[in-house]
Amino acid sequence: MNFDYSDDQKMLKDEARKFLDAKCPVTVVRGVLDDDTRHYDEALWRGVAEQGWLGAAIPEQYGGLGLGHVELCALAEELGRAVAPIPFASTVYFVAEALMLLGSEAQKAKWLPKIASGEVIGAFATSEGPGPVTSTSIRTSVVGNRITGTKIPVTDGNIANLLVVLAKDGLYLVEGPVESEVLTTLDPTRSAARVTFADNDCERLGDEDGLSAMSQVFDRAAVLLAFEQLGGADRALEMAKAYALDRQAFGRPIAGYQAIKHKLADIYVKNEIARSNAYYGAWALNAGAAELPLAAATARVAASEAYWFASKENIQTHGGIGFTWEADPQLHYRRSRQLSLVAGAPSTWRERLVTQLEQRNAA
Repeated sequence: MNFDYSDDQKMLKDEARKFLDAKCPVTVVRGVLDDDTRHYDEALWRGVAEQGWLGAAIPEQYGGLGLGHVELCALAEELGRAVAPIPFASTVYFVAEALMLLGSEAQKAKWLPKIASGEVIGAFATSEGPGPVTSTSIRTSVVGNRITGTKIPVTDGNIANLLVVLAKDGLYLVEGPVESEVLTTLDPTRSAARVTFADNDCERLGDEDGLSAMSQVFDRAAVLLAFEQLGGADRALEMAKAYALDRQAFGRPIAGYQAIKHKLADIYVKNEIARSNAYYGAWALNAGAAELPLAAATARVAASEAYWFASKENIQTHGGIGFTWEADPQLHYRRSRQLSLVAGAPSTWRERLVTQLEQRNAA
């Protein structure tokens, strides 16, 4: 079985990198990081929409390109590499996937074309505080077609105009904007908010139990997030390698010292492990395979570990300058922390992985 990209998918990935090199240099990322009033880069969002990336995996009948999830994984890898400051993950990995998985024909026809065009920014609201989301932690409730409750944190919740919300008895669609308060987080290039629903209109999304539906959406999003993390981890390794080859100490590049060689080798090994697991997840997602929950958990755990480790060791390789505001390694460290907590913390995904392995071995 071949898990690598096809020639066409490699070409798409190459073109995506060229586009992001031109439209999303580090100055664009810092433009959002340094300005508390900006929550994403609007010009980059419009550009990505014009490229058709928002609808890459959305069927053509709903305004998308109908390419498939492997192509979306290739785009996600490049967006992660560029630390793109746009609500792509919230809108595409979570809300669009939830609509394609659970939505009625009318809901798909209404919302998916707007997502593909960039008209709609989405957010997926599940957590109501610290700790894993469980049946006892959910207090948000629906009476009739009105929803009441508070969700925190909600990534991109303050800029979303379509939210998928987990309530006690299922998932619901809520049109924004809704009442929100912007939160201070480690990664200001991705906004987060406390979102309050005070008897807002809502519409049921799917007939399934809320936690079961959320878990299915998380499995799909986890694979796509893993590719963003992989792209970021690869870029962090490139940055560390380039600095180590350029920086001189005692008359030779620091890359010649064993302490640095071993550091870079360890990053490379973790990245390759994450890549193998991410490709497995991409296959399972694209094929709709029964192994998706196991593949998603494996990809998620490996990618979270790889990106965090690469971003941390990149700072260490840069030495004292790596800790400064002016140096760029911090951008990947911030994003690695943000991505590792979206859709559940690493500890939650490790538990899911163990559960999936136990179920497979018991079968």
